[in-house]
Amino acid sequence: MLLYFFAFLDRVNVGFAALTMNKAIGLTPYTFGWGAGIFFIGYFLFEIPSNLLLAKVGARIWITRIMISWGFVAACTALVQGPSSFMIVRFLLGVAEAGFFPGVILYLTYWFPARYRAQIIALFFAANPISSAIGSPLSGFILALNGLLGFAGWQWLFILEGIPSILLGFITLRYLTDRPERAEWLSTDERDWLVNELTKEQAAREARYKYNLWQTLTNGYVLVLGFIYFAVVTANNGLVLWQPQIVKTFGLSDQQIGLVNAIPFVIGIVAMLVWGRHADKNREYRMHLSSACFVAGAGLAVGPQ
Repeated sequence: MLLYFFAFLDRVNVGFAALTMNKAIGLTPYTFGWGAGIFFIGYFLFEIPSNLLLAKVGARIWITRIMISWGFVAACTALVQGPSSFMIVRFLLGVAEAGFFPGVILYLTYWFPARYRAQIIALFFAANPISSAIGSPLSGFILALNGLLGFAGWQWLFILEGIPSILLGFITLRYLTDRPERAEWLSTDERDWLVNELTKEQAAREARYKYNLWQTLTNGYVLVLGFIYFAVVTANNGLVLWQPQIVKTFGLSDQQIGLVNAIPFVIGIVAMLVWGRHADKNREYRMHLSSACFVAGAGLAVGPQ
């Protein structure tokens, strides 16, 4: 959760930086949109190779690499001079971060049996709205550092929110355990029980389904779920990247924008945890997913009114 908190913060803090950065380096709404979106092109191209490498070299090494490289690129966003350099850095940030989120989802399957997984993933994913809830007012206050040591507020934003990711990379290298078999902090009984549960689950799954990579990527269920996630993420990223500029039209200061921007994400934190737990308790996931999407879609539809 802590790693994802900073991953998401470094990904979307450009929405707050835009409040002053766009004018400073000559970004139009069109070029800002391209720069914000080109991140996902780099992410898309390297996401699957990154996940395959995580499975091969281990989560500890690969997540460490991701953290350090994306923290460095995120901090270097403070050096952009115009539209071209902005787009290049955003693309590189996507390449650096590629594989983190799906890699962690894969990593969680190494540790949690299926009956616990929805609430565990909901708990992990709660770092997304927590990042916006805490990061919004934080970003607003960092912008107030404008002029300190000769740097603009938006430059301080990228520097101060990029450095923690680098430091967390080294903490990951020291403390993350790849699999339960290597968890010395579990008792022997705990480790044996967990490994046995996961092994039985995997055997039952492979007895029913066993696909190679191509069969997985072309599977109808995977494609439909991919489309659903595409729609969800499109709405989510549209909000987090543009919402600060929308709220600015209310005539608020940068600090007030940060506080107002946090409100929907605070509500989302509670809803996400309650809904994930409720889904696991009832062992029902389709209606939980579809009803959440319906509520979100209805909210987006009536919001502009």
